[in-house]
Amino acid sequence: MWVQRLIDLTGWEPLGLSVDWETVEGELQVPLPADYKELFEAFGGGTFSESVYFFGPSGPHAFDFLAQWRASLAAGGSDDVQPIYSPGEKGVVVWAATEWADEYAWLVDAQNPGVCSVLVRGDVGEWRTYDMSTSEFLYRVLADEEFKPFGIAHHNLDPEFEPGRSLPGS
Repeated sequence: MWVQRLIDLTGWEPLGLSVDWETVEGELQVPLPADYKELFEAFGGGTFSESVYFFGPSGPHAFDFLAQWRASLAAGGSDDVQPIYSPGEKGVVVWAATEWADEYAWLVDAQNPGVCSVLVRGDVGEWRTYDMSTSEFLYRVLADEEFKPFGIAHHNLDPEFEPGRSLPGS
């Protein structure tokens, strides 16, 4: 339902990408949200409304969340509140970011597979939890003027999607 709303909002023609989710989830050792997989298969990685960078398990490095996750994990990345997800553990996997340095992530817990809370960190650095699906969260960011503080609809940006090439400055 929410994926279709994003397709309608952006006027996007779904790509119908084929992704080897078994391999991706095997590396992570947890299942990813079903609606995220549907969203990625429809759009691929890229930019919504010229400001929300949507990551996937493949594509240009700047839009490849697996490559970024591996690099963060190798660097021992974590913040004061949430560690980077490590297979078999609990932690954060980032699936999108904005030009304003917001990060959209899941809180993944290998002991509770299939449950991925949406976490968002703005420029203040604190993580906020949203009890909704990945695609609902993204739709609200793009289309709901009352979705604060992370919504962008009030900026009157075109709700379009541009397939990923690279991020500015990368």
